[in-house]
Amino acid sequence: MYLVAVIDWYSRYVLAWELSNTMESLFCVSALQHALTKGNPTIFNTDQGAQFTSEAFTGVLLDKKIAISMDGRGRALDNVFIERLWWTVKHEDVYPRAYPDGHTLYKGLKRYFNYYNRERKHSALDKRTPFEVFSTVLAL
Repeated sequence: MYLVAVIDWYSRYVLAWELSNTMESLFCVSALQHALTKGNPTIFNTDQGAQFTSEAFTGVLLDKKIAISMDGRGRALDNVFIERLWWTVKHEDVYPRAYPDGHTLYKGLKRYFNYYNRERKHSALDKRTPFEVFSTVLAL
């Protein structure tokens, strides 16, 4: 299974996520479109995966005049926030639960991302949740 997530770097809030059993770009485009309903960033950062360099994905960003930033090849630390999210999701949820199939994984990830956004406090956010920080920014 392939998982994509779009996060707000400042708050670590997971704006959208999608799961797919193929590497096609449509699930990434869907996550992007859903995330953009919550705001339009000035810059959008991804790695150089085929899904993110596809015309379907970049076209959504270019249509909204959002600058595209892509990590250097093999430089996972260029996007340390999403890499940290992957580590957290895997070690706090996916590995311990060993989901038996894609449907169960989807349900589990839905529960986990809700927990991550609304209940899991982050030391980097002064012990606040991503939702608390994201909501504060939206209120400004």
